[in-house]
Amino acid sequence: MMGPSHALSGAAAWLAGSWALEHFADYHQSPLAIAVGTAVCAGGALFPDLDLSGKVTRNQGGATVARTFGVFSLFIAEVIEKLSLGVYHATRLSKDPRRNNGHRTLTHTIPFTVLVGWGTTTLCATYGKWAVIGILFFMIGLALRGLFDDWAKRAGWVIVTLVSLAAAWFTFLNLPGDRGYPMIGLAVGVGCFVHILGDLMTRAGVPILWPIPIRRRMWTMVGMPNSIALKTGSKAEVVFVRIGLTVVAVLSAIGLVAPNVLDRFTIES
Repeated sequence: MMGPSHALSGAAAWLAGSWALEHFADYHQSPLAIAVGTAVCAGGALFPDLDLSGKVTRNQGGATVARTFGVFSLFIAEVIEKLSLGVYHATRLSKDPRRNNGHRTLTHTIPFTVLVGWGTTTLCATYGKWAVIGILFFMIGLALRGLFDDWAKRAGWVIVTLVSLAAAWFTFLNLPGDRGYPMIGLAVGVGCFVHILGDLMTRAGVPILWPIPIRRRMWTMVGMPNSIALKTGSKAEVVFVRIGLTVVAVLSAIGLVAPNVLDRFTIES
């Protein structure tokens, strides 16, 4: 799937999940907490593609997410790609093919998703506001790059960076720590998991079963059959998938906001 589709899937998943928690478990979140969770989950849904690096010195190539902060994010992508490739070579079995890049390996696994979610929560709990600001800055930037791809291309990475920093600082000043911080780690983890599910719908697939060895292969790629697989950038993805995700996101948001508006209107009346 393309970057904008991944980001939209993360936003839709968080809004739908928030609506379900409020409706069935009576778990209420403030509007700001919902907005932050949605943005972080959208950013998290792009995070696994940081294993697709480009040309750092030229600020070219790589995945959509790798160009969020210019050469800085491209450098991070380069490091993650090499780390992923190293883990692949260190754990591959005799039937695993040789690879010259780490795309769709380590960052597209369940253990990585769990580790990132747990690590984010631990950083927030251990280092407090500075870790929160840093994580929000990074994830909001990824979300902006994915959800508003055309605008981000026109504005450039400097503007995206400044907007992300301002949003992160504003959020930190207004988000309660007791309910906001733990949800940040969960939002990142959910976003990464939604990304894996999205790539699972494609022909190439993802190593979702890693590290379980299957027939002398550690990195078994699991995807849809060619006849029904989602082709990246196809009309099915750009039109139908994105429309479906948008409908889910909008209906979930209405379901979250409408009761509060009606209650306020009733009280004022």
